[in-house]
Amino acid sequence: MGVAAIPFIYYLLAIYSSWKYFGQPEMAPDPGFTPPVSILKPFRGLDPDAYENLASFCRQDYPEYEMIFCVDPDDDTVLPVVETLQHDFPKCEIRVLYGSGRIASNDKVAKLARMAAEARYETVVISDSDVRVEPDYLRAMTAPLRDERIGAVTCFYVHTDLKTFADRLQTIGMMSDFYAGVLVAWQLDGIKFALGPSIATTRARLAGFGGYAAIENSPGDDLLVGRLIAEQGYEVRLLRYAVTTVSDYASMSDLLHKRMRWIVVMRHMRPWGHFGLLLTQGLPWSLAAVALHPTAAVAIGYLGTYFALRMAMTWLIGVRGLRRPGLWVEMILIPVWDAVAFSIWLVSFLRTSIRWRGADYYIREGQLVAKEESSQ
Repeated sequence: MGVAAIPFIYYLLAIYSSWKYFGQPEMAPDPGFTPPVSILKPFRGLDPDAYENLASFCRQDYPEYEMIFCVDPDDDTVLPVVETLQHDFPKCEIRVLYGSGRIASNDKVAKLARMAAEARYETVVISDSDVRVEPDYLRAMTAPLRDERIGAVTCFYVHTDLKTFADRLQTIGMMSDFYAGVLVAWQLDGIKFALGPSIATTRARLAGFGGYAAIENSPGDDLLVGRLIAEQGYEVRLLRYAVTTVSDYASMSDLLHKRMRWIVVMRHMRPWGHFGLLLTQGLPWSLAAVALHPTAAVAIGYLGTYFALRMAMTWLIGVRGLRRPGLWVEMILIPVWDAVAFSIWLVSFLRTSIRWRGADYYIREGQLVAKEESSQ
């Protein structure tokens, strides 16, 4: 039964890491450091609330920046939104590139390779198309780059406009599970990865590992960018700052599909870390302890401790740290998320492929290989 308590040690470490991280003083941006910025945004179709998401980047309190969009040549959904932006924000420099001009498994990364190559400025900010930001976003993201020891900057992201049960479950999973792992990693070894919705770096740092062209056939480009920059000896800085993403999990099927894709990628990119997730799963271990010794004392001791620690983790990260006061309402979903996450983790060992943007891929030696290619 002692083994069943191992996840509690992880939970305590997550609580300590979260308390320490969010207890740090916030670094105010230096008004004298505002390098010109190229914002890179790859597109594949149109996200919900696309105009408002993109317009938030046009409202930046920042002296000089450009926005580069890369869209598919045959995508006629994005251009009307871009034209409206250009009309509404005539002082905002917006460029549109059509297609990556490359043949790669990861079309998003191929588009980033082209945008980075054609960016006007040395400092680049990579941001997903479903992200919405405040006017101080660019100042916050670029401020740490004044220190030459910092190679990349990334930040948290929170979902907004939660409409479905899947949206709420995903949100509680982010706050109670994913970010807990991020902060434990920060405490133990520093941040050696980046979070995809928002990354700031320089073209020189990207060139240090060969740029996006070097990883255009790889999954998990955000994790790789952070890792490859860190391997050059630079620090990856995680900001106490959060951007907003518009939640679009219309159904549980959407959530399960995206979570499965993510965790299968992690199994290939970090196999030992993926297997080690077993020791962070407090719910199944606690249920196993109760099944072996079905007494009230064991049930209260294990399940009560499990839920109390999980609540504390979520409060520290979501409420105290990321200032999401309404999260209290969702905390009842923590055991539901943990049960779903554990089930997906188990199934991930049986999956040999992932479905991404309507196509099926194998992951072989860290590379995406289309099923059609592998059968030829």
